[in-house]
Amino acid sequence: MSVPVAPGRLPFLGHSLPMLRKKFEFTANLRGQGDLVEVRLGPMRTFFVTSPELMHQVLVTDAPKFHKGRMFDKFRPFVGNGLALSNGAFHLRQRRMMQPAFHRDRIAGYANTMARAARDLVESWRPGEVRRIEEDMQGLAVTIVGEALFSTEIGQRAVDEARRSIFVIIKNGIARALSPGFVEKLPIPANREFDAAIARMRAIVHEVIASRRDDDADHGDLLSTLLLARDPETGDPMTGEQVFDEVVTLLTAGIETTALALSWIFHELAANPEVEKRVLAEVDEVLAGRQVTIDDVPKLTYLGQVANEVLRKYPLWLLMRRTAEEVELGGIRLAPGTEVILSPHTMHHDPANFPDPERFDPDRWTPERARQLPKGAYVPFGGGIHQCIGNHFALTEIVIVAATVCSRHRLVPDRPVRVKFTNAAYPNDLMMTVVPR
Repeated sequence: MSVPVAPGRLPFLGHSLPMLRKKFEFTANLRGQGDLVEVRLGPMRTFFVTSPELMHQVLVTDAPKFHKGRMFDKFRPFVGNGLALSNGAFHLRQRRMMQPAFHRDRIAGYANTMARAARDLVESWRPGEVRRIEEDMQGLAVTIVGEALFSTEIGQRAVDEARRSIFVIIKNGIARALSPGFVEKLPIPANREFDAAIARMRAIVHEVIASRRDDDADHGDLLSTLLLARDPETGDPMTGEQVFDEVVTLLTAGIETTALALSWIFHELAANPEVEKRVLAEVDEVLAGRQVTIDDVPKLTYLGQVANEVLRKYPLWLLMRRTAEEVELGGIRLAPGTEVILSPHTMHHDPANFPDPERFDPDRWTPERARQLPKGAYVPFGGGIHQCIGNHFALTEIVIVAATVCSRHRLVPDRPVRVKFTNAAYPNDLMMTVVPR
């Protein structure tokens, strides 16, 4: 059985250049060519998954047969071997040690930080002021994750550095992952910016960890959980380097998804007046003028559907996995070491499962309709043993921040928004006018 080859392959570069140029358009066009399509990244042969069934097989059913792929390899020398990048037994050990940091009682504590940070932001806005919402949401997401990680004073410096550096690392990392290896060695501005941002983040995070290494107190933050965690089998703590890797992973992985989702929520509410009307009515009914709490999150059911629809419409573009052993995928036997590309964006925009996929429709997420989706069709946080450990943290943050803003203000577009593509769709110049309710 043969695998179709994606069109547009170039000498030496393979499909790297058309993928980086066309991004979502390129990968969406692979859907009609087969469940598995060959894509070349430079000389490297990879296989692109286009069906929910194969997506579910890679992420869940056969997850132990796959390791993180090339994209993650590109980040590992810079951000370490944290939970988002590690594999096998080491990954499972780290996940078990970190899981208590994301239990419901801990998230309830973080929810107070989320609500306070969101309140401080909206109280700084002035009626009629035009805000660059994507920058506000990026700063807010960094503040929330940073304060959840570091509760002590020195941690504030790490939060400030994260604001400066994290999005440089994320933006340039995906370009490196999809480019031939020689590109990252070129003395170009993007590489210099990336290397400098990594160096700054490493220095401040190491400084924060060193300041807490002999502190046995539980400060209620994520760093305390990491420092106090013990392997359930050996009783050993994490090494200093393991703690560092997990802190940097939480900073990078815990910011982009929520910042983007929140930015796009306010864009979509403004673009869909009937959706906005329902959200505002629900927020007013549930909150009745008070500050949102963790107990309100499950009551804000329609706002939760809005969050799910934003995560559907604006997900990550690509993930990669590498076979750790021989795997049969879509009737094709893949040898160990074969790279497989997964696209949440392609899955989430498949009209077979999401009719009129560009339309923003929170009612796709009523329990009745959501249950009809095939496994693998909706994967905003991945799945299986490598599912994002902070998914409930992120969803709680999205609902709490959105409810806080909507309880005080409406945000009205000042101009059409432009979209900037990296490994996700970034709003660029999401300028919105603050209108008090």
